[in-house]
Amino acid sequence: MQYQGVLKKMQTEIGDPIQYYLIFENDFLNVNQVLNKELSIDFIKYECLNCHLDKPIYRQGFCKSCFFETPSAGDWIMRPELSTAHLGKEDRDLEFEKKAQLQPHIVYLANSSNVKVGVTRKGQVPTRWIDQGAHEAIEIVEVPNRYLAGITEVALKEHVADKTNWRKMLTNTIDDENLVEWRNKLKQYIPAETQEYFIDSNLETHLHFPVLSYPEKVKSLNLSKTPNYKGKLTGIKGQYLLFEDNTVFNIRANEGLYVGLTIN
Repeated sequence: MQYQGVLKKMQTEIGDPIQYYLIFENDFLNVNQVLNKELSIDFIKYECLNCHLDKPIYRQGFCKSCFFETPSAGDWIMRPELSTAHLGKEDRDLEFEKKAQLQPHIVYLANSSNVKVGVTRKGQVPTRWIDQGAHEAIEIVEVPNRYLAGITEVALKEHVADKTNWRKMLTNTIDDENLVEWRNKLKQYIPAETQEYFIDSNLETHLHFPVLSYPEKVKSLNLSKTPNYKGKLTGIKGQYLLFEDNTVFNIRANEGLYVGLTIN
């Protein structure tokens, strides 16, 4: 089987295990179905997710000029506390920012390699947790806009991590945590503006990934430097493909690369 197209974040479907899909312009692949098969990945060209031109990708699937111009790459994406749509202030495109920022957001705790705090739109639960490779997660605050979620995250990350150790996540060197206890312990640090939105009655969500075997150590594949790769697929976790030879391939980090895929 052969596929060709630009890489974008894998789409997911909750299940036991989680189902993963690579979506191309005229086709799609259920990646779970090619576990334990040999997969060839060949870099063909770049294709910016915004302008669709063959220009080197700078960040988040965008060429450099688009990264600094498109509203979907504003600083508030990575730093929600910088959101200003609730004030009617434009960053790059106020209508876009209103749609994205002025909707319910969740502040959550997730355990991928360690307990971390994060922010996502309510509609992205549990997709965001899956993308981070979290095997357990819990919502702790639900607020009406992105700014309030952002200031809550800033306050909480003084007391809990806000980053995932991706190597630990991919080698599955992780511990289970009692996230209800973590949630209750962190309540005292939630800002006064968002205390009323604290969620005190929910339980952890547990997620199961389609992995036949985890790598003992990880070697990251960069298609821009190694344009041709072949290996046996042994797992999918987060947005990573895991291979038998300990190679790991981050689909999200390679968005905007136009590739050919061959399944043997």
